[in-house]
Amino acid sequence: MNTALDRLAGLPLGTRMVVRYRIGDGLTDALGELSARDSHGCTISTRSGPVTIAYDDVHLAKAVPPPPPPRARRLQG
Repeated sequence: MNTALDRLAGLPLGTRMVVRYRIGDGLTDALGELSARDSHGCTISTRSGPVTIAYDDVHLAKAVPPPPPPRARRLQG
């Protein structure tokens, strides 16, 4: 069994995660919150919008920690 698919099935919606999946002849990543899943695939809500990924295209998936807090702006001096 594909452990990436096991992880996707076992993690609760809202979990921040990264999913590596096939696109064309290569691979790409989606980083964001797991917002939906059904019997065909899942949706990751990324900063640039939702990404729907078919389970057949998934290569890797794992939960990741929350993003670091924003850094303070530097003052020009």
